[in-house]
Amino acid sequence: MAAGKWKLYDTAKLYIGDGTTDLNSHTFKIALFTSSSDANTLTESTYAGLTNEVASGTGYTTGGNTLSGVTWTQSSGTATFDATDATWTASGGSITARYAVIYDDTSASKVLICVCLLDTAPADVTVTSGNTLTIQFNASGIFTLSGATTD
Repeated sequence: MAAGKWKLYDTAKLYIGDGTTDLNSHTFKIALFTSSSDANTLTESTYAGLTNEVASGTGYTTGGNTLSGVTWTQSSGTATFDATDATWTASGGSITARYAVIYDDTSASKVLICVCLLDTAPADVTVTSGNTLTIQFNASGIFTLSGATTD
């Protein structure tokens, strides 16, 4: 499934800017949250502060998956954060989620980076046993940072 737009958490902007979060060298995780979670509240700042993560079992492990293939590149004045698509295979039951959250697993407080609503209806996304949930990141990256141009 193609993920919707990713929204940066308020503190992520500060921590990226001041170097607390190093998009080039830190380890990042992606976790799944239910419809009753506060994951879509952009004033949240740490992984521990989020409520109602998908429970461990049925192919999902609390804390989520480590993102692989993470890149932080710059071209023509635009910096792009990207990674390999994330996947979970349901086993022995269904995985049901509403939100995906990327957080900085290297930082002591596990700073939140961005959140995505998995279905714009909005509705829960359910993957039944034996099937795979793939969060397909946009071909242009998870998010970009660009500045104003000057004359």
